[in-house]
Amino acid sequence: MTRLILATRNAGKITELKAILADAGLAHDLVGADAYPEIPDVKETGVTFAENALLKAHALAKATGLPAVADDSGLCVDVLGGAPGIFSARWAGRHGDDQANLDLLLAQLGDIAAEHRGAHFACAAALALPDGTERVVEGRLLGTLRTSPAGTGGFGYDPILQPDGDTRTCAELTAAEKNAISHRGKAFRELVPVVRELLG
Repeated sequence: MTRLILATRNAGKITELKAILADAGLAHDLVGADAYPEIPDVKETGVTFAENALLKAHALAKATGLPAVADDSGLCVDVLGGAPGIFSARWAGRHGDDQANLDLLLAQLGDIAAEHRGAHFACAAALALPDGTERVVEGRLLGTLRTSPAGTGGFGYDPILQPDGDTRTCAELTAAEKNAISHRGKAFRELVPVVRELLG
């Protein structure tokens, strides 16, 4: 059984990828970055989700000698030319201030009509091997931005993105419903044939 490391300290992400690999019959030993506390977090200096995912995956693969998976994701708003994009978590200036990010984005889109509020969550997931081999896959969740938040689930911009074909925001979906359609879930599922090809 190959040990595979996921570049995250988020237990939910590890559980999600473990389940996806198990469903595909891939019995790899998946661990998070917490299993190697001596390895520092990697600075996300790329200008695309794919670049950031690859930076993290390569750094972990090199540091541990193990195959490594990493992802990077964010919200891309059509009328903002794809912004916040890679700056989603720090759109308002401070990293991870969800409420400030949400408030700023809603203010910026205040006079934008409903038909022009298209947006999507994007996720790039990368697999890197210690020998430098790399693969990147992507997943998207298409939707429309509401004018005010709704729902208490999820995090980040979930309370304002209404997935296409639904009347609820991502924050109003159950965890199972969100995982079934999420950009990260789609990207992780796209990784399955890659893992099978490179790791067996």
